[in-house]
Amino acid sequence: MTITNKPALNLGFIGGSLSSAVGYAHWTASQLDQRWQVVSGCFSRNSEECAKTGKSWQISSDRLYTDWRDYITQEKGKLDAVVVLTPTPTHVDIVCALLDAGIPVICEKAMAADIEQSQQIKAALDRSNGFLAVTFNYSGYPMLRVLREHVKSGQFGKLKQVQVEMPSDAFIQAREKMHPQAWRLQDGHVPTILLDLAVHLHHLTGFLTELTPQSVNADFHHDSIFDGIIDDAWLWVKYNQDFRANLWVSKSALGYRNGMRVRLFGDQASAEWVQEEPERLHIFNKDSTRLTYDRGNCLYPDEIRDRFKPGHPGGFIEAFANLYGDIADALKSFNNSGRIDNPYVFGWDHAHEGLELLQASARAHQEERWISMAEKS
Repeated sequence: MTITNKPALNLGFIGGSLSSAVGYAHWTASQLDQRWQVVSGCFSRNSEECAKTGKSWQISSDRLYTDWRDYITQEKGKLDAVVVLTPTPTHVDIVCALLDAGIPVICEKAMAADIEQSQQIKAALDRSNGFLAVTFNYSGYPMLRVLREHVKSGQFGKLKQVQVEMPSDAFIQAREKMHPQAWRLQDGHVPTILLDLAVHLHHLTGFLTELTPQSVNADFHHDSIFDGIIDDAWLWVKYNQDFRANLWVSKSALGYRNGMRVRLFGDQASAEWVQEEPERLHIFNKDSTRLTYDRGNCLYPDEIRDRFKPGHPGGFIEAFANLYGDIADALKSFNNSGRIDNPYVFGWDHAHEGLELLQASARAHQEERWISMAEKS
């Protein structure tokens, strides 16, 4: 079991009301192992929505706010960290203000909407010497962590390629079923679908391989009823050590709800993991043996955090809860040493690399050519 006797850290939210896309998932995950206690929030600018959320989560009404600037001023010194769950284009001002106030930040991906905003966050991080963790929750799945250990052991030999996809039909269902948030229907320097989905694909590739993107080509499409946006994108990425990635994200792929699939290939073995069957990891060896691991028979049990016995699957919320536990450990380590020393907690460097890759892919699509990561945007 993962329940500990450690005192819970005090957590605040900016954004993430009950009506938001991710608020309830973050709140539930943060509470699951009693590592955090949500004690205050500026959940929404709408006072009724903010009050409704606070009541549901049993937060005192005098610690509810509808203006995030007022929230930071009033709650400074009372919180161990604040989660930023507002739309991606608004992250930069909020994250910078929190860092300048000396408040550790847990920021929902994508960290920022483009490279320029990311650089503003870096400046605030440098001048404050603050703590910033960016949440990429899919690497919280135990079997992806187990896969990472298989890779590190050398079982796959020389890594050759990865194919990661994340298709959904969120923008191509019947019109009456679709109610996307307004900010998701506007593209900036980086198409919103890349900020929403492709950041995860970049993250998982780096998480599993520890390799660095060198160049990218891309092809974007529009297939939905929502005008003026990209809703389907292919990225082809060359990494160091002659490794390559084939990445596909879509919100116009009929029949898929969240079809995340990871296929990793080396010259000695390959692997496949599918989010809809998160507790199974399939490994295919060069001698034609095929092995399927789950929580009950994996080779790296230290990567498993059992909340209940195998055969009773964990899923998305549990993966997120693993990440919140890691962030709690990382924050305590940071407070003692000034360093984030946790292999599962990612900060500015990793998030910025992803934004550079996505912004370069937008340029590659426009110019119909490979773009080197060394080229200036």
